[in-house]
Amino acid sequence: MARYVGPKQRLQRQIGEDLGLKTNALKTARRLANRPGQHGAKGRRKISNYGVQLKEKQKLKYIYGLLEKQLRAVYEEASKNPAATGTAMLSFLERRLDNVVYRLGWAPTRASARQLVNHDHFTVNGKRMNIPSYKVNVGDILTMKAKTAKIPVVAEMMKQEAILPVWLEAKNGAAHVTKLPVREDVTEKVEEQLIVEYYNR
Repeated sequence: MARYVGPKQRLQRQIGEDLGLKTNALKTARRLANRPGQHGAKGRRKISNYGVQLKEKQKLKYIYGLLEKQLRAVYEEASKNPAATGTAMLSFLERRLDNVVYRLGWAPTRASARQLVNHDHFTVNGKRMNIPSYKVNVGDILTMKAKTAKIPVVAEMMKQEAILPVWLEAKNGAAHVTKLPVREDVTEKVEEQLIVEYYNR
């Protein structure tokens, strides 16, 4: 599966916000004021309505580490859901296995969580699962393999007390999906209606 492997900081500077792509928030904050590129330090022109929608769509892509084709597929699926399209889209993204691992505090970033999933470090309902885009369901049990807890970065994360979303429960390397995430569970500042407008233009 293709994925972006370039500088994460460039993406955050492009948006002008800390998107949680890097672990050093202080270092990130120092450079957010300047856009990437030769002319990044110059003043910005007024952004059109299309530009605002595009920027919000790009932000969502960068936060969850998706490519354009993947986000479009999520939108198409969400548009068929009886719930509001924007809300359904965010719920689908939150239920991705790599995002769940990140929300549980088992990885410092979504990119590292995706790598752990790809490398077969977790099981879902007792079965191996190495597909980052797998959507968890209510009642699913996620378990971290014993060898995974010995990885230095994971061991360090496990020592910290993670603030879990209300739809997840976790204890000793195991987690339970108690309900599906709702809009209020998404902590990132995302205006999903702008993204829906972008795809509907």
